[in-house]
Amino acid sequence: MSADTPHPYPPMPTPHRILAGKRALVVGIANDQSIAYGCAKAFHEVGAELALTYLNDKAKPHVEPLAKQLGAPLFLPLDVSATGQLEAVFEAIQERWGGLDVLVHSIAYAPKDDLTGGLLGCSAEGFAKAMDISCHSFIRMAKLAAPLMTDGGAMFAMSYHGANRVVPNYNVMGPVKAALEAACRYLAHELGPRHIRVHALSPGPLKTRAASGLKDFDLLLNDAISRAPVGELVDIMDVGYTCAYMASPFARRLTGSTLYIDGGMNIEA
Repeated sequence: MSADTPHPYPPMPTPHRILAGKRALVVGIANDQSIAYGCAKAFHEVGAELALTYLNDKAKPHVEPLAKQLGAPLFLPLDVSATGQLEAVFEAIQERWGGLDVLVHSIAYAPKDDLTGGLLGCSAEGFAKAMDISCHSFIRMAKLAAPLMTDGGAMFAMSYHGANRVVPNYNVMGPVKAALEAACRYLAHELGPRHIRVHALSPGPLKTRAASGLKDFDLLLNDAISRAPVGELVDIMDVGYTCAYMASPFARRLTGSTLYIDGGMNIEA
C-alpha cells in the first residue's frame, strides 16, 4: 500500500452499553441525515432510553418512523419559538422518567435573507431570531434540564468551525455559534458543582438539510476533504459516537470543551 493510499478503517466494534439505564433528550432531528439522528442512534446503540422531538406537523412524518425505529418512549412536538412547548417537553420527561441524564441541542436557524445577505446585511430582527433559536434556546433548555439531572448529567450543543474562523457564506451564523460556544463554557462553570457537564461539539461539514442552504456548500465539502488529515468527510455517526462517549462515565471529569469532529481539519492553516 502506497503512502498516498488511505488506510482502510476497521469495522466498528459492537458498542459497549456505556449508557445503559440513562435517559437522553435529543432535539433537532429533521430526517435520517440529521446530526441529531446520529446522536440518537448512537445513544440507542449504547443502551440509553430516548426522548425525541419534531418541529411541527410538516416535519412529523419524517421523524416519527425514526423515533419508532429507535424505540423512543417519548416523541414530542417542539418549536422553541412557540410559547409553552419547551416547558411541556420537560414536564412530559418529569412525568415519564422523573429525571434526565443527557441533553442534546442540535437546532439552528436564521431567516434566509439575513443568512445570505452577509453580516452587514443582517437585520436586527434576523440577528435576534438567529440568536434566540440557535443559542438562547440552549440556555433555556439547560435551565429546565438541570433540576432533572439530580445525579449529574451532560449537555451538548452543536457548533461549527465558522464560530472561530471566517467561513465564506456562513455570515451571521458565525457570531451566533461563537456565542453558543461561550454559553457552553459559562454553563459548564455554573453547573459544574452539580456534576452537570456541558460541551460544544463542532463537526466538520456534513451533508445535512440545514447545511445545504449555504451558498457554494459543495465547494466547502470538497475543501474539507482536501484539507482534513484523514482525507475524508466525517458523518453523523462520528458525531453521535463522540457525543455518547462524552456523555458516559468515561468522560466524567471533562467539561466546558469545544470538541472538533472534523478529521483534523481544524489544525490546518
